[in-house]
Amino acid sequence: MIQENFIKIYEASFKENWDLPALTDYNENKTYLYKDMAVEIAKIHLLFRHCQVRRGDKIALIGKNTPQWCIAFMSVVTYGAIVVPILQDFNPNDVQHIVNHSESVMLFAGGNVWENLEEEKLPQLRGILSLSDYSCFCQRDGEDITQYMSDMETHFRKAYPLGFTKDDVRYAELGNDKVIELNYTSGTTGFTKGVMLTGDNLSGNIVFGMQSQLHYKGSKCLTFLPLAHAFGCAFDFLTPMAVGTHVILLGKIPSPKILLKAFEEVKPNLVLTVPLVLEKIYKKQISPMLNKLPLKLALNVPLLDTKIYGQIRKKLIDAFGGRFEQVIVGGAPLNPEVESFLHKIKFPFTVGYGMTECAPLISYTHHSEFIPGSAGRILPDIMEVKVDSPDPENISGELLVRGKNVMKGYYKNEEATNQVIDGDGWLHTGDMGTVTADGTIFIRGRAKTMILGANGQNIYPEEIEAKLNNMPFIMESLVIEKNGKLIALVYPDYEAVDNYGISSKDLSAALEEVRQNLNKIVAPYEQVTSIQLYPTEFQKTPKKSIKRYLYNR
Repeated sequence: MIQENFIKIYEASFKENWDLPALTDYNENKTYLYKDMAVEIAKIHLLFRHCQVRRGDKIALIGKNTPQWCIAFMSVVTYGAIVVPILQDFNPNDVQHIVNHSESVMLFAGGNVWENLEEEKLPQLRGILSLSDYSCFCQRDGEDITQYMSDMETHFRKAYPLGFTKDDVRYAELGNDKVIELNYTSGTTGFTKGVMLTGDNLSGNIVFGMQSQLHYKGSKCLTFLPLAHAFGCAFDFLTPMAVGTHVILLGKIPSPKILLKAFEEVKPNLVLTVPLVLEKIYKKQISPMLNKLPLKLALNVPLLDTKIYGQIRKKLIDAFGGRFEQVIVGGAPLNPEVESFLHKIKFPFTVGYGMTECAPLISYTHHSEFIPGSAGRILPDIMEVKVDSPDPENISGELLVRGKNVMKGYYKNEEATNQVIDGDGWLHTGDMGTVTADGTIFIRGRAKTMILGANGQNIYPEEIEAKLNNMPFIMESLVIEKNGKLIALVYPDYEAVDNYGISSKDLSAALEEVRQNLNKIVAPYEQVTSIQLYPTEFQKTPKKSIKRYLYNR
C-alpha cells in the first residue's frame, strides 16, 4: 500500500497552499485560490450530508474542463463518495448507461450535456446539478435539493459561524484500499467498462508525480486534455492540486492555433499533450519548411545543419511558452518520423505509457534519459513488467504489468476482470512489445490489431499507418486485411490537395504514387496492395484513436 493517503494529500495541500492561486478559467479569466476551492468544497459537503449521501455512494460528473468541474470532482472524493467522471464526448445513450450502470445517486452536468439527457431514463438519480453554479436542474420527488441550494449561504454561515478557516479543512478518513473512482473507458473495441480505481492506484501516480517534481509549488500548467480521462486527470489536475500548482483550464477544443496562443500567454512549466498536437504542428508547419529546396540543401552542409536545427528548436520551444522543462506525450504512440525529428533537434520531450486500468501510468523517463522509439522505463518500486515471449528483449510478446497502479477490477464485471488480470496479479495490457533489462518498454502495436501474414509474419498495421500518414495528401489512414491482402483506407488531406491544384480526377493517380512510395519503405510482407478513399474522418475514441472495429468488417 502507498504510504500517503490519497484524501489526506489534498487535506494537507489546501491548508499549505491556502493563499495561492489554484484554478483559473482561461476563457473568463476567473481565478480560485486554494482557500476558495476549500470553501466551495465545504458547501457541497453540506449538500451531500443534507441529502444523506453515504461514503461509497457514486456521484457522476460530466462537462467541459472548468474550475467547477474540478471542485465537484474534489468535493466527491474528499467526502468519501466515489466519483464517476464521464467524457463529454460520449453520446447521451452512453452517458445514461454509465450513470445507471454505476448506480450513481447524483449527477453534476454541464448545461449543454443536460439538455440532451432524458430525465426519465435516469431513475436512480436523486438530483442533477448544474456545473456552472451548482443549481439544481431537476430533483426526484421528495427531495428538496433546489431549496437547500438556494439557501446555501445561510446553511454555510450556520455551519461555520466564526468563518471558514484552514483548520476547518477535515476530509474523510478512508483507507487507500477503498475505491475512489469509477472511470468508464471507451476503447477501440467499442465496449464500455467501469474501471475501479482505489486510493492506492491514484496515489501511486500522484506520489510519483510529486517525487519526480513534474509539478511543484507555484508552478503553472495549461490544462487542455479532458480531465475525465485518466491521463489528464492524474497529471494535469490531481498532481498539480497536491503540490500547490496553478492550473489554467483551457476549456475549449485545443486546435493548434488556440493552443499556441494560450501557451504564449500562460507560459506553463510543464506541457502534457497527446501525439496529435505535435504531429499536426510538425506536418503543417515544420515539414513543408524542411522540404523547401534551399533549406533542404542547407541541411546537407555540416555545421550549417546544426545551426538551422537549433533555430527550429528555439521556435518550437517559444511556441510552447518558452518556460517548460519538458513536453510529456501520452495517450497514444508518437509518429516515428515526428519523434525522430524532435530528437534530432534536441527538443525536450519524452513519451510515457499507460492505460486507464493503471490510473494511468505504467512507464515514464525524464526527457534527458529518454530513448527514441521507447515508451519510457517501468515505474521503479511501483510497477513491474514482463513480456509473454521466449526472448523478451528481441521478440515481441504481450506486455504484462503488475503493481500498485493496477486497478481493483471492472465494476460489476468479474468475467471481464478475470480476462485481463490473471491469478498472479498480472494485468494483460493487450499491447505487443519488448522490454530491455533495465525495464525500458518498446511497443509494436495492439495484440487485437495484429495481422498474421501469409508466411506467418506478425504485421502491425499501426507501423504501416505511421509511415503512410507522413506522406503527401494523407490526413489519416487505416490498414486492414481483406482476402489475405493489405488495404489502406485513406481520408485525404484536402487542404494539401487543393494547394497543389490536384483535381478529384487526378487524386487517385496521386494516391497510387503514394502507395508505390510507401511500399519502397516497408517490409515485403507489409506491402499495401491498394489505397481506397474514405469520404470522412474516421470515428475516434476520446483519446483520438480510430475505432478500428467499425472498419474491420
